Amino acid sequence: MDDQFLFGCNYWASHAGTRMWADWDAQTVRRDLALLAGKGLRVLRVFPLWPDFQPISALYTANSAVREYRFGEEPLPDDDIGRAGMSEVMLGRFAEFAALAEAAGLRLVVGLITGWMSGRLFVPPALEGRDILTDPVSVMWQVRFVRAFVGRFKDQRAVVAWDLGNECNVMQDVPSREAAWAWVSAISTAIRAADPSRPVVSGMHSLTVEGKWTIGDQAELTDILTTHPYPVFTPYCDYDPIDTVRTLLHGTAESLLYSGVGGKPCMVEETGTLGPCVCDEERKADFVRATLFSTWAHGLGGYLWWCANDQGRLAHAPYDWNGCERELGLFTADMRPKPAVEEFRKFADFLSATGLEKLPPRQLDAACILGEGQDQWAAAYMSFVLAKQAGLELEFQSATQPVRDAALYLLPSLVWDKSISRRRMIELMAKVEAGASLYISMDGALMSPFEEITGVRVLTRARRTGPGAMNFNGLRLPFSSTYQLAAKAVTAEVLAAEDGGNPIFTRAPYGKGYVYFLGFPLESMLAWTAGAFEGGGAQPYYMIYQALSHAAAKAIRVDAANVGLTEHIVSTREKIAVLINYSPDTADTPLTLSEGWMIKEALYGGMPHSGRITLPACGAAVLALERQA
Repeated sequence: MDDQFLFGCNYWASHAGTRMWADWDAQTVRRDLALLAGKGLRVLRVFPLWPDFQPISALYTANSAVREYRFGEEPLPDDDIGRAGMSEVMLGRFAEFAALAEAAGLRLVVGLITGWMSGRLFVPPALEGRDILTDPVSVMWQVRFVRAFVGRFKDQRAVVAWDLGNECNVMQDVPSREAAWAWVSAISTAIRAADPSRPVVSGMHSLTVEGKWTIGDQAELTDILTTHPYPVFTPYCDYDPIDTVRTLLHGTAESLLYSGVGGKPCMVEETGTLGPCVCDEERKADFVRATLFSTWAHGLGGYLWWCANDQGRLAHAPYDWNGCERELGLFTADMRPKPAVEEFRKFADFLSATGLEKLPPRQLDAACILGEGQDQWAAAYMSFVLAKQAGLELEFQSATQPVRDAALYLLPSLVWDKSISRRRMIELMAKVEAGASLYISMDGALMSPFEEITGVRVLTRARRTGPGAMNFNGLRLPFSSTYQLAAKAVTAEVLAAEDGGNPIFTRAPYGKGYVYFLGFPLESMLAWTAGAFEGGGAQPYYMIYQALSHAAAKAIRVDAANVGLTEHIVSTREKIAVLINYSPDTADTPLTLSEGWMIKEALYGGMPHSGRITLPACGAAVLALERQA
């Protein structure tokens, strides 16, 4: 999987949705796959629905004790497949499907334990009413399912990866982190025992740095992490329109958080706009274009849309229940193409023409360290958006991990008394003393030492009675926080003060480096603020990040807050620059080349002209750069 960027969609047959296997129609499936492949899609994520493939019933005796498991009244066959409770009929249908996919040139990511789908729980009759992920009987049959299914199809060339299952962390509110770990370990171990040659994909939705279903645990037990970045379902992501910078950067930011904290590759495994009450089809196409290019440019492993086709004609649950599951497709219910699928075709043509399946890693400017006990997603998400607007490229890590090398460190929106341990802070300050810079923002966090690091002395601490404002570089920027630190700059330079003169943004020398301190939680504040990046209420808070001025040596720069830029080193004399307009408006922006660099050619989009580049709404440009001899 490492040699290509995996892009495509999640697939249920157009005529049947989740009843695809029960109502098998090979002719319809063949037509669907041909249409998808014809638009340049390469990968499908597919789902052997659990009760269809393992249709076991429990037969009971006295005192509700299970006497036997059968297929209805039929005893399970005595072969390995039968003892696993697997349906030979359904396995045969999947074999036919895989052959059709291979013939169409499509590869498959297979979601094994598909018990959760589009708002409905699907389990075999024998397991109804049990705790799906922790009941030993349920886990036993799942392990048997995996061993039998993967063992049957391990030689199928169309299969590129095994997914644990679709959002299995939604199937049960497990009692503990350890219980979640045990289930993932059981399923991933069963997959690897049956097929050690293919990667194990997480398939989970909304992991966290801390909690029951953690990024770290999934990274320990699987090979590829996954995000399912739907703005409507993810905190802080639907506060602005879907075709604006905050929302368009959601999937990239979340996936980089996973890969940074987990230390494993991450892909956008399913994403979408969730129907006609969120945006129209033209803006859905804009969303696809910007987010597809963004995922690719930031070195993520793939991008799969939800889903292949609309399902509004289907009368069975979950489509009968859930309005947001009916019009999500790249094709209509009768497989007529929508504008969004044309963006996949154009992207496929671009990759085929250039051979840029995987870019070299993007140049990084900073490491964002997420503290313990805070809302890590809010801090990470807004740090990423602000950094992108300021022309900085971030990677993420947790405060519990060894501190990575970087020229600039961010500790955003810290709270309470356990944000970062003493030993990690010593590691971090050694980096600053050697010449790095550190930015800290917080809401009354209890740090020690404080004055020694920041050059600021806290005189008193109290809860704020209302919002504040900072005066910075001729701007008046409003802010809110729970706590106010009445402070005195001791060795620090005051970069901005509140009304009344209280220092709110400072810089202090520390060895060969600097420490920047911001006395309010900029990142978490923006996470909760609708319209923070779009419309009349938007303020240029990214200028605070620009003041940190630790961008790596770049060959090219743009002067537009909503145009993101990544640079990728090909050789000492060659780079590739990817520019993306995270905005619904055409961007016509100055473009500055560093001394010695020139634009060799435009690989995608138009060439700059007279020192400016024009990007259409949600559009992109890929430029080949060359250093002159």
